[in-house]
Amino acid sequence: MAATDKLDKVDLQILQALQDNARLTTRELASRVSLSSTPVFERLKRLEREGYIMKYVAVLNADKLNRGFVVFCKVKLTRLNSDVAAMFAGVVRSLTQVTECYNISGGYDYLLKVNVTDMKSYRDFILNVLGRLDYLSSIESVFVMDEIKHDYGLSLI
Repeated sequence: MAATDKLDKVDLQILQALQDNARLTTRELASRVSLSSTPVFERLKRLEREGYIMKYVAVLNADKLNRGFVVFCKVKLTRLNSDVAAMFAGVVRSLTQVTECYNISGGYDYLLKVNVTDMKSYRDFILNVLGRLDYLSSIESVFVMDEIKHDYGLSLI
């Protein structure tokens, strides 16, 4: 059974509405899904408890905050086992420049999305942070020239 099999149409409508605007009040959500506030509040708490809603965030403008220099960084480790993978994951989780990290298949082991101020700060990041990890074999950088699409939500309905 797929996880979404537990969700009914109203649950999906609530999730879709929150993806569009996480600041909606319970009353506003209730109005959108044609229920009273109490059942909507109970559904919200259940969706949070069951992990469908992981957290509520504000989407910030990286350019205005001088973090709009985006690089996708492909990383290959010298060896890949559970100990090295755990060490690398721990390091990556602590790096504020890394906004996303994926364990991938193919010629590289990980794909990192890095947000920094400029080329110099990226160079410093590579030389003084990633480059200091003794279990790194290679790094390939792909520089973003223009963002064409960046959806923050999932297609639900």
